[in-house]
Amino acid sequence: MSESSTPMAPAAFRYPGHGANAGTGVAICHGFTGSPLSVLPWAEHLASLGFAVSVPLLPGHGTDWRDLARHRWQDWYGAFESAYLELAAGTRDCFVAGLSMGGTIALRTAARHPVAGVAVVNPGLSFYDRRVRYIGVLKYLQRTTVPLREAESTAAATEDGDYSLTPLAAVHELRKLFTATLRELPAVDVPALVFKSDTDAVVPASSLDLLRARIGSRDLSVVPLPGSGHVATLDVDAPLIFSRSAGFFARAAAPAGQPLPAQEPAPVRPPIPVQPATTEQP
Repeated sequence: MSESSTPMAPAAFRYPGHGANAGTGVAICHGFTGSPLSVLPWAEHLASLGFAVSVPLLPGHGTDWRDLARHRWQDWYGAFESAYLELAAGTRDCFVAGLSMGGTIALRTAARHPVAGVAVVNPGLSFYDRRVRYIGVLKYLQRTTVPLREAESTAAATEDGDYSLTPLAAVHELRKLFTATLRELPAVDVPALVFKSDTDAVVPASSLDLLRARIGSRDLSVVPLPGSGHVATLDVDAPLIFSRSAGFFARAAAPAGQPLPAQEPAPVRPPIPVQPATTEQP
């Protein structure tokens, strides 16, 4: 494989912001078995508009399934929370956003911190497979399973590491994260924007039903994504996600006349090369 066609290794993304939007931060979280590459086009779009953006690489991600199995859900949440707090310290308003499990983590962050708003894409709060209720026992009987696949995914692929298997111990942690987040959703009282794919083989529609029923916000907007699968940030409806979320952040942010804390400059990563694809899980 030539150097030019070698996929970029998963890495965190950070941009300090510029212009009128520099005082508005957006911390974005990737999903289970994914990496910042799955939300990088979204992050780059926001950065191009001047928003300050941070996308951390969660522990156990960007490596392999064995590494993933060694981490608890608190590790994933803690890494994103730290990235949010760092970004919030240098911006006037800070939003949280995420894809799939990253949406779950963003929602929990919104419940626990004074975020300006939250935007999520196919957030996970439930599972298709009902056997997950027994995952605490099953993980001792069967160490791994095959990852979920969308039959006809139209999303571009990213090279996120070796997740050819999914450790059931990590699925158990994912379930515990969902449960913890559901308990805290009533505390999310800021504007919320939700993008939901019409066809999603990974996160069931019941996740959106649970979100609607439990979120404390009275300002909840749901945008359907008719042409995309689960990883919609790399699919045909991605431009809709990018434009609608950017407008949401700009409208919900405080007036630009307020003073800003000092910011540290950071480079923008170049666009990612993409290949025909695998599916990021919740």
